[in-house]
Amino acid sequence: MDLKIPDPSLVVLIGASGSGKSTFARAHFAPTQVLSSDYFRGLVADDENDQSASGAAFDVLHHVAGKRLEAGRTTVVDATNVQRTDRAHLVELAKRHDVLPVAIVLDLPEHVCVARNAERPDRDFGAHVVRRHRAALRKSVNTLGREGFRRVHVLRSQAEVDEAVVVREPLLNDLRHETGPFDVIGDVHGCRAELEDLLTDLGYALVRDEAGRPVDAVPPAGRRAAFVGDLVDRGPDTPGVLRLVMGMVEAGRALVVCGNHEQKLVRALRGRDVRGGHGLAESLAQLANEDEGFRRRVERFCDGLVAHYVLDGGALVIAHAGLPERYHGRASSRVRGFALYGDTTGETDEYGLPVRYPWAKDYRGRATVLYGHTPTPEVEWVNNTLCLDTGVVFGGRLTALRYPEREVVSVPARQVWYEPVRPLVAPAEPAREPDVLSIDDVAGRRVIETARHGRVTVRPEQAASALEVMSRFAVDPRVLLYLPPTMAPTATSRRPDVLEHPEDAFAEYRDAGVREVICQEKHMGSRAVLHLRRDSGVVHTRTGRAFFDPPLGDELVAALREEVTRAGLWEEFDTDWLLVDAELMPWNAKAAGLVRDQYAAVGAAATGALGVAVEALAAAGARGVDVADLLDRTTRRLGNATGYRDAYLRYCRPTDGLAGVSVAPFQLLAARGRTFHDRDHRWHLDVLSRLGGLFAPTRHLVVDTTDEAQVAAGVRWWEELTAAGGEGVVVKPLANLVRGPRGLVQPALKVRGREYLRIVYGPDYTEPANLERLRKRGLGAKRSLALREYALGLEALERAARDEPLWRVHECVFAVLALESEPVDPRL
Repeated sequence: MDLKIPDPSLVVLIGASGSGKSTFARAHFAPTQVLSSDYFRGLVADDENDQSASGAAFDVLHHVAGKRLEAGRTTVVDATNVQRTDRAHLVELAKRHDVLPVAIVLDLPEHVCVARNAERPDRDFGAHVVRRHRAALRKSVNTLGREGFRRVHVLRSQAEVDEAVVVREPLLNDLRHETGPFDVIGDVHGCRAELEDLLTDLGYALVRDEAGRPVDAVPPAGRRAAFVGDLVDRGPDTPGVLRLVMGMVEAGRALVVCGNHEQKLVRALRGRDVRGGHGLAESLAQLANEDEGFRRRVERFCDGLVAHYVLDGGALVIAHAGLPERYHGRASSRVRGFALYGDTTGETDEYGLPVRYPWAKDYRGRATVLYGHTPTPEVEWVNNTLCLDTGVVFGGRLTALRYPEREVVSVPARQVWYEPVRPLVAPAEPAREPDVLSIDDVAGRRVIETARHGRVTVRPEQAASALEVMSRFAVDPRVLLYLPPTMAPTATSRRPDVLEHPEDAFAEYRDAGVREVICQEKHMGSRAVLHLRRDSGVVHTRTGRAFFDPPLGDELVAALREEVTRAGLWEEFDTDWLLVDAELMPWNAKAAGLVRDQYAAVGAAATGALGVAVEALAAAGARGVDVADLLDRTTRRLGNATGYRDAYLRYCRPTDGLAGVSVAPFQLLAARGRTFHDRDHRWHLDVLSRLGGLFAPTRHLVVDTTDEAQVAAGVRWWEELTAAGGEGVVVKPLANLVRGPRGLVQPALKVRGREYLRIVYGPDYTEPANLERLRKRGLGAKRSLALREYALGLEALERAARDEPLWRVHECVFAVLALESEPVDPRL
């Protein structure tokens, strides 16, 4: 016998001890799906049969079940569950997470259960326990439906248990396999003529019966219509609309979700006491002129409508009144209620209509949500949602959206068919200026949807940290369109004398399927973003601070803009602004205070003190004192301190104004109307090599990671650079943006030289014991942070290139700054 289980659902196994629930669960469900009360007793008490631990065990079981249901995973609870109070907790858990509770009852004979318990030494309780369980079960087995279980399967013999087959059924709203393309049509409200006009404009061929009435519409090849509900009421021809749409649905050419007007019509057709307002009376009068068979067909059709659909692999959701992401693909009265009516504040407006929560303003979900219900004079995208009810019955328009093209198609109403209670063109709220930012855009917990890496979450405390930096130190947010991501280091080397080595970077990219990489010289300066405009600009750090105060900052921007103009980049990219990723040198141009107060102080103290110590120990040794080991160790430390001083001094050179300052660009990020992460790094360096003046070239080498000779050449180049005092190299996929089997590939891996790392880890880090300890450094958090910030940066660039409102760009920029407060080892 087939036991049909909605997926997802909460499956509750019910039966006396010894009825075979655990055996049944193992046979029909994956081990990870089954939560056993015995197992959780063992977790909390080290004894699966310790009944005194049951309270704590069920607390943990319910918590884990809740986390699984929150993620939309079918979950099976294996416990006796013969008491109604125990089941009530589980039914409530299912309702809380908007999944359907299902009961599978193993009502096997008493002697079978007793015999099985007798075979298990850990079940030494008597037959009276089984009798008590079965007595409790008999009291409730016929009322499980009233308790809230949506499906109940009862197995009364071992033969029925053996023959049972669990069949997992997708929910009725789960049409993720339907990928479209779709033509999603807003509220029709009985306006048949306008529906015919719209379908014709969309390319559908109307099919009429002998009486000339439309009974079907054949779509363009491959397309399908979808209606957001409220086909009925108010308009002049509800039967005509239903005849056409029902024909399309029956022919497989259309989908329809239920609207609140369809639900009310069903109750009226069944003789319920329903008020005839809001156009219902008109529908009933029109349907009274149809035959009884048609009215029954309408009742069955409207009663069978699903509240919402999830389509196109989860990328599209259609619901009459809209739907927050937490309800997508779920099934409960709460989900259905929201899909049909939305959510109201309990208040009414000046027209006596309910005030609805503006759920779309807070929506940050991945799926596009298309809906109707509340008429608006014009369609407007709000956070990847679109209301398609443009009030055709009130004299507005009937609107459709071509998906995935996002093309809006609409036709005007033939006339005002029904006078609205609230004017269709309501007084407009003051439009938000696109360049006006609000603290509400960034404060608190934020979830940002990125095209390349899914959702990125910013915690409230991270947002608070970023607000501090932004408000006190950053440049004007209106010119802050991008912050570069942190850069992940290569995997820690197993070589005895270094922490980082290019062979590890080459191997990592090769394993990720990246054949060609580019090695770029890691400049000894500070990361800089050049935001250059034809008439202005700013150069800022990777945390959004201006590099130089006026007038020096203005002079720098003017010099850089002059070179961009000379190279003809404004005209080449048809833009009035450019964003460039670069390095500004020397290091001390921006970090003079840091060098003086932190590095120079340590270097001077270490070399001074250790130099004196070496002299004193050498003199003591000359007098015959046995200080050889201490002298050797101190001499090594003096060498380390000298290397440390030499390393940071290589970053410093005299500057006077812009004299001595240079900028090494390595990537053209974006311009008006376009981004450039689809161009390989050679293209970027070729374009940027045309810039002279303060601009300096970035030396580079392309390496085939599958060619031993090229890998060896890349290693030699790194050794030469670092031996000459250079910081090291940055290894990047030559193609730039790359996706691998596991998602985004790291955009860059830094490989720093042995001597440079003294600045990072301290003068004595090369001592064998210190190196061994540092090899255990954890890179996972840093790598995760690098990918999230990279995805946010790409999202900001694409939004800026599309001329989206500044707040849309800035939420990504702000999120990068917020993530910088994550507790990640700053030395990595």
